Amino acid sequence: MISLGGSDFIQINVTNSKTDHVAFDIKFPKSLTVADLKQKLQVITGGNAGTMKVELYKGSELVTSLGDDSMMLGALPIEPNMRFHVVDDFILFDLHDGEEVKKFELPEDEYDKKDNTVRSFLKRNQMGKYNEEEQKREETKRLEKEALEKQKAEQCTVGSRCQVTLKGCPTRRGTVMYNGPLEGKTGVFIGVKYDEPLGKNDGSVQGKRYFTCPPNYGGFVSPLWVEVGDFPEEDFNLEDEI
Repeated sequence: MISLGGSDFIQINVTNSKTDHVAFDIKFPKSLTVADLKQKLQVITGGNAGTMKVELYKGSELVTSLGDDSMMLGALPIEPNMRFHVVDDFILFDLHDGEEVKKFELPEDEYDKKDNTVRSFLKRNQMGKYNEEEQKREETKRLEKEALEKQKAEQCTVGSRCQVTLKGCPTRRGTVMYNGPLEGKTGVFIGVKYDEPLGKNDGSVQGKRYFTCPPNYGGFVSPLWVEVGDFPEEDFNLEDEI
């Protein structure tokens, strides 16, 4: 249950990718940034604030990923029956007085008997992995997306002119500089050198360089958002500006 209205707080459930456990009705101030939220979720889930990825779900449907650490929770499209889901490589050991102490985990058979967990909710409502038809639809969608992504990637040859259209961002033109995987990421990414400083990097990610361009002129996106074609670089003449 999420309490909205005129309150300065949200009340939301929290799940994680390691187990089906759920933390119910956790209250967070709307003024909290995503970076601060991760610090609090670190305590709740046992994940690492520096590596975790936080997603907002409505039932089994992904609403959005919280990728901007500076965003405040009040700016998120939160509605009733949503939850924060923490994705991370959770460590099952804590250091205590220099020794590793294994964290307690409820046995699976005992956990299955509980009726106030995410697993029991999904089972009762035949959602997610407990809905065979939904799983088939999701698998079909996944295969269709992979096929389209592969087709689009094949069109993104290095040196081609392109334009990138991402939701919530202006359409940007540039040149394809890289086509391939990124270290630590899954899937294929297209590296683009933009005509204007509307990117996020200089052709490198987390210290590894994939191509070279001035700072803020580079970006890496899914092939799905890239259109290759005859997109000449726009000529910006400041003398024409009034």
